Amino acid sequence: MDSIFYNFSATSLQGKEISMDTFKGKTILIVNTASKCGLTPQFEGLETLFQKYKDKDLVILGFPCNQFANQEPGDEKSISEGCMINYGVSFPMFAKIDVNGDNTHPIYKYLKSELGSLLGSKIKWNFTKFLIDANGKPIKRFAPITKPVKIDKYLAKIL
Repeated sequence: MDSIFYNFSATSLQGKEISMDTFKGKTILIVNTASKCGLTPQFEGLETLFQKYKDKDLVILGFPCNQFANQEPGDEKSISEGCMINYGVSFPMFAKIDVNGDNTHPIYKYLKSELGSLLGSKIKWNFTKFLIDANGKPIKRFAPITKPVKIDKYLAKIL
């Protein structure tokens, strides 16, 4: 039986609709990002993880969000340029979304319902990370302050 996750789709930074079933069979790390956050340097660590494990079928999906202290005020073009120029991001980045509230993107509704945190399912800040296994099942949630290098140990075990 296919995972519900593969039924979702999202719009890329380039404006293209991408179905999550494109990533079937891959381990996926989903991150809500922001370019003006104290945690923004995590892009570098995420890119390092992506380069290290992409040949082992890891994909990282970045979802910019402006719901936390207005830290992603830019449009798709400025987000794309910021990620590329400042951090050399080569993993897929999507158009800006909401991760909380009435307009929460369906992917985030699903992830939060599957992996709530101690304080409920609400996303608390930028760079909350969700790990989805190769069968499309959400298996782990990492706090915003969890640096990508700490996730490396976890990935090394499952990839």
